[in-house]
Amino acid sequence: MEVPQSPKLLDRVRQAIRFRHLSPKTEKFYLYYIRDFILFHQKHHPREMGVPEVRVYLSHLAKDAF
Repeated sequence: MEVPQSPKLLDRVRQAIRFRHLSPKTEKFYLYYIRDFILFHQKHHPREMGVPEVRVYLSHLAKDAF
């Protein structure tokens, strides 16, 4: 018998956004930036990261992304 897996991170985020009745555009942008954050940090899961990684990512956005 297979043990059901918990939903993946982006599915959980999508579910939470829809539960809060946020707009589809908000959902799109939240998911985009979460994916971008994960890819920026070489696909590390956000639970493995903390404040320093968030600061580096935000600095990257402020300096390089625009």
